[in-house]
Amino acid sequence: MKHPHSTLPLLLSLLTLPSPSLTYTPLSDFSLQHHLTPSLPTTSSNITTRDPDFDPLIGALLAPILRPRVPGSVGHAAVQSHFVHFAQTELHPAWQIEWHNTTATTPATGARQVPFRNLVLRRDPPGAAAGEVARLTLAAHYDSLLRPEGFVGAVDSAVPCAVLMFVARAVDGVLGRLWGDGGGEGGLEVRKGVQVLLLDGEEAWVEWSERDSLYGSRALAETWEDTRYEAGSSFSTPLEAISLFVLLDLLGAPEPNIPSYFPTTHWAYRKVARIEERMRKLGLLETRPKKPFLTESEKKEGARFFGGYVQDDHVPFMQRGVDILHVIPSPFPPVWHTMDDDGAHLDLPTIRDWARIMTAFVAEWMDLEGYLEEGRGEAEGGDSGRDEL
Repeated sequence: MKHPHSTLPLLLSLLTLPSPSLTYTPLSDFSLQHHLTPSLPTTSSNITTRDPDFDPLIGALLAPILRPRVPGSVGHAAVQSHFVHFAQTELHPAWQIEWHNTTATTPATGARQVPFRNLVLRRDPPGAAAGEVARLTLAAHYDSLLRPEGFVGAVDSAVPCAVLMFVARAVDGVLGRLWGDGGGEGGLEVRKGVQVLLLDGEEAWVEWSERDSLYGSRALAETWEDTRYEAGSSFSTPLEAISLFVLLDLLGAPEPNIPSYFPTTHWAYRKVARIEERMRKLGLLETRPKKPFLTESEKKEGARFFGGYVQDDHVPFMQRGVDILHVIPSPFPPVWHTMDDDGAHLDLPTIRDWARIMTAFVAEWMDLEGYLEEGRGEAEGGDSGRDEL
């Protein structure tokens, strides 16, 4: 469950010290066209090729997640195994696979402790000390509702998990080329890494409240706040090392409308919106929505932002000063928290377009232009295109 809530107290908590300078390099049109788009299923007069990643029945990334995933259940454990198998077989061994385990009681289970397990997939530059890496953090929750019984939660949030798996795999080889010399750029510039958080226990067991929700993310944010890096590091804690927390939720239905929720990260929202705009102009997206997915890119500084944020896994991190980009539609998809939130009601072109957009955003954030297999053209605008975040 996700609820609207007043933004003012938490927005005030976001007044933190400036982060070390990071760069952001837009991709060239050539790179967008040739290296960062999932292949499209082909359709002839009598043959349709099934999507190898996102087909609800056979897609290697998505299909294994499309099952009830109540924490502590058999389906929950099976999806955890799917994630680990993916990381071990599809990603470079340099990715760290780390479980964050906790337990808690819930209103539905009484005194029984329920296990919650957050999975962290992290890739840092080789040789970089943990406290010297600013990490782009991509997150989604993988648990599903206890009721109604048999609830699958396709948009909530099997699809976001599968999209993040796609993104990690898509940039994995390019990160290897970027860091192939053993460390990439040197000097005093803070190094960039990327991590994927597959979070547990987002859903309420009975009724949404501060205690009955966000079990995994609350525990992880607290742990990372209390974990200290070596004295003198650029970042004191794993929480401080998060350069941007990008949370995906309720994606996979057609015609999504994604507001810009926070003025502090409207700049990042505009980066993603610009990618969508460019990819549509280049004919790289399948969908033809009535309006863009990200509709508020022209909102100016000082304009009125969304009247309330949506309570979700970002909240424990935002309360501790982490910058948040929340990619969640408003209004919610009609299938939200109904038995129709299943594979049969997904819109695959929309899912593939999200995979394209988010892959391009991560590639730009990680400055991968010039390291793509053949994409060594100039960045957008005819020059390096690099700017500082």
